[in-house]
Amino acid sequence: MGGQAKAKKKSKSKRKDTKPHGEHMMSPQERMKAKMHEKAKKKTAEKYTVDQLLEKTTECIENFDFSMARVFCQRALDIEPANLTILDMLGNIYAELGDAEKAKQVFLKAVELCPEEGHSKYMYLGQIHTGIEAVQYFSKGIELMLNAMDKHANEACAFGAAAFPSECDVTTKDVSVAFCSIAEIFFTDLCMEEGAADRCKEAIDKALHYDEHNPEALQLMASYLFSIEKTEEGRGYLKKSVSSWLPSLQKEEESSARAGNDMDEEEEDQTKSNIPPYESRITTGKLLIEAEEYEMATEVLEDLLEEDDEVVQVWYLLGWLFYLQLDKQDLTNNPVNFKKSAITHLTKAKKLYVKLCCEDPPMLEHTEQLLAELGGDTHVAEDDNEDGAGPSLEDIEDDFIQSSDEEDDAMDH
Repeated sequence: MGGQAKAKKKSKSKRKDTKPHGEHMMSPQERMKAKMHEKAKKKTAEKYTVDQLLEKTTECIENFDFSMARVFCQRALDIEPANLTILDMLGNIYAELGDAEKAKQVFLKAVELCPEEGHSKYMYLGQIHTGIEAVQYFSKGIELMLNAMDKHANEACAFGAAAFPSECDVTTKDVSVAFCSIAEIFFTDLCMEEGAADRCKEAIDKALHYDEHNPEALQLMASYLFSIEKTEEGRGYLKKSVSSWLPSLQKEEESSARAGNDMDEEEEDQTKSNIPPYESRITTGKLLIEAEEYEMATEVLEDLLEEDDEVVQVWYLLGWLFYLQLDKQDLTNNPVNFKKSAITHLTKAKKLYVKLCCEDPPMLEHTEQLLAELGGDTHVAEDDNEDGAGPSLEDIEDDFIQSSDEEDDAMDH
C-alpha cells in the first residue's frame, strides 16, 4: 500500500511539472483574460489581414485618431509580433498619445529584433534619453541613414535611373537634423565635458555639410559663434537662418488670411516643413535680441504671438525688446511708443506668469525689475492700439476675466 501511495504521489508531481511555466502563478481571472486575448488574436487573424489592419491604422493616424490607431496596430502586431514596420508605427502612435514609456519599450524591442535596420527608432530613443546615451542613439541612427543612402545610390548606379525610379526613404535633411540633435546635446547636457565645444562644432559642420540651408543648423552655428564671442560672424549665420523661413511663414499667413488659399496642398506642406518649431523660434527671438537685430526680432516674436498669445516668454521677450529700444525713440521715425509697448507686454507677461503657474523665477524677477524702472504701475493710455503697442492693460484684464468666465462655464457643463 505504501508503495502505491508513493507512486500516486510521484505521478501527481509529474503532472504538476507539465503545466506551462508560470501558469500556476496566475489567478483564475488572469488565465481567463489570457485565453480571451488568444481567442481575440485568432479571431482578428481570421477576419483581417495585416495589410488591412495597417490600412485602418494609417487612416486613423491621418484623422488624428491615435487611440483607434493603437487598437488596429496592436492587432496587427499580435499577428506578426516581429514585424518591424508595425513596431515602428506602434511606437510612434504611443509617442503621439504621450505614453513615452510604452513607446520606449516598443522601440527597444525593435532594436533587439533588428539593430541594423530602421533609423527612426534610434531617433526617438535619442530624443527621450540624455547625455552620452542620447548621443549614442543618434549616432547609430545616422549610421543607418547613411548606409541606406549609400545602398540606394549603389542600386541606382547598377540599374540606371529609369530602371530604379523609387526614392530613398532617407534625405540629406534627415541626416542634417540628426547631427543638429547631437550638437544640441554638447551645447547643453554635455557642455562641461572635455572636448564638448569641439564635438559640438564638428556636429554643426556635418549638419551644414548635408544641408547648408537647414535653418536649425544655421542657428546652432550662430549660437556657437556667439558663445566664443565671434558675434559678427554669428549674426551672419543667424540672419541667413531666419531669412530661409520667415518670408515663407509670412506668405502662408497672408494666404490663410485671404478667403482662398493660393497655395496647393503640396506647396503648403513644403512651406510648413521648412518652418522651425515654435520653441526653436523663441530661441531665434532671443538670439536676434542678443545680436541687436531688433527689427527682425520684432517680426519673429510678433508672428509667435499671432500663433499663440498665451506664451509668457514671448510677451516677456517683446517687452524686453521694446525696453532695449527706448534710447532710439527720438532717433527714428518709428511711430511705436516703446515705453508704453514695453509696459504693456511686460505687464501681460507678469499676469500670464501667475495665471499659468509658471516656474521661471529669473524671468519673473527681470520682468518686475524692468516694470519698476519703467514705472509700470501707471496705466497705459487707451490709444495704445492706435500707436502699435498692442492691447491696453484694461483690454488685457478684460480678456482674463472673459477667459475665466469661459473656463467656469466649461466646468459647469
